[in-house]
Amino acid sequence: MALVITSQSFAQKPANWQLDKMPVQLETDFALSALPPYLRANATVYLLDPNKGYYVGRKGSNGFICFVSRTEWEWGEFRNDIAAAISYDTEGARAIFPVYQDLAAMRASGKYTAAQIKIIMTDRIKKGVYKAPARQGVSFMLGPVMRSYNGPTSDYKKVINMHMPHYMFYAPYVTNADIGNTPDAAKDGPFVANAGAPVLGERKSPFGYIIVPVGAAEKTKIMKDSEDLLKRLIAYKSYFKAEGEMKH
Repeated sequence: MALVITSQSFAQKPANWQLDKMPVQLETDFALSALPPYLRANATVYLLDPNKGYYVGRKGSNGFICFVSRTEWEWGEFRNDIAAAISYDTEGARAIFPVYQDLAAMRASGKYTAAQIKIIMTDRIKKGVYKAPARQGVSFMLGPVMRSYNGPTSDYKKVINMHMPHYMFYAPYVTNADIGNTPDAAKDGPFVANAGAPVLGERKSPFGYIIVPVGAAEKTKIMKDSEDLLKRLIAYKSYFKAEGEMKH
């Protein structure tokens, strides 16, 4: 890969680059909450070492992986209050998870600013280092809470808590218009999420998803079953207690 960034561009010392280490059992349980219960026992769990990146905390056998995402490269900033439990099937583990691994390793090195990482990740996607999934597949995000950006909207840099367990189906290069959810995913039902689209351009980011929120009854059960996990997350970091807001 030929990426030219002058040494002068790396002279700026990164700010807020180092993350704290989440307690291992809490991180494990939070990561596993992304999966439906029937997949958890045999899934591989990745944990984050803030000084190195992701490592295997528990080796599984069913092809599914799960982890807690702590950084999002698209917005060009480091924050210490991002946390979302994500899982992938075998295809997502092969094609998409390496993006998270490389991102975590670059941040953990302390050698790059968030803006520099954004440039590097954008360049790699454009050059085909990271490719779209080769087949249809699913990512489960069934955890009781995720703390992340409010999406590619006018207030996209607002970080909120979302209590929205959902299913994500790989849909590279697809837009909300393609599935009839306009304008800007304002309608009820499935919608498209692709955080890379504002950076790379419409239909140019390979990591889009059709998102389907769980039904009301299933959400009620998830939230009930996760009461203890939520209490532990709030005890760990008070920002998990903030009220969520989400259109769907």
